[in-house]
Amino acid sequence: MGEELKSDPLGQAALEYLGGARGLEIEVQSNIVEDDVIPVDYLFRDYGQMPVLEQKALNHCTGRVLDVGGAVGSHALELQKKGIDVTLLDTSYGCCQVARQRGVKNVINEDFYTYEPTEKFDTLLLMMNGIGIAAALEHLPVFLASAKHLLNPGGRIILDSSDLRYLYIDEDSYCELPEERYYGEVMYTMAYKKHKTQPFEWLFIDSALLAVKAKENGFLFKMLAEGEHYDYLTSLTLIK
Repeated sequence: MGEELKSDPLGQAALEYLGGARGLEIEVQSNIVEDDVIPVDYLFRDYGQMPVLEQKALNHCTGRVLDVGGAVGSHALELQKKGIDVTLLDTSYGCCQVARQRGVKNVINEDFYTYEPTEKFDTLLLMMNGIGIAAALEHLPVFLASAKHLLNPGGRIILDSSDLRYLYIDEDSYCELPEERYYGEVMYTMAYKKHKTQPFEWLFIDSALLAVKAKENGFLFKMLAEGEHYDYLTSLTLIK
């Protein structure tokens, strides 16, 4: 297990939390804002502790569901309670171990871009800005092509994201609008104790641009809900 967890801070922290440790935090560094932390107990939230957009997202899941980047299984467990056939997919070895121990029935420890299911899905669920796995704006067509490969005809992607323009328009902001890249492209590093990831790209995309890109790649964009601070929930339906 040691090798699998060397670059898996989320998984290591989740395993320790499941073992009874409390007050744990995962350190998050990015190239656009000050260093931050993710409280590990937040990963273990139940339905009542979830943000409203997440609650609404779960209510839009139908048919056979793939929870992409499902972490320790909080969303998958809620869907299971509803009797929904859900599979959790995550690259984190530790998170997948925890999800299984928490009772998630179907857990796949693989990468979204290489996963080959035996049966396709009706809904792809991507929470906590899960579309970030597209990494950069120019890679968004690759993400959408991979989603098509996993979806049944007429299937949907349910996702949330945020428009990071607030970082550049707020009076107290110290960020300068980048000139050579889309402003929603962020570079992250995550760490927990001696466990640290390599720097990785993550995409935040504004809803207007996502609508355009979705149409260009064979999906119909529909706004499902808007949050209080530039965040939103949407569905992308695969055009038959």
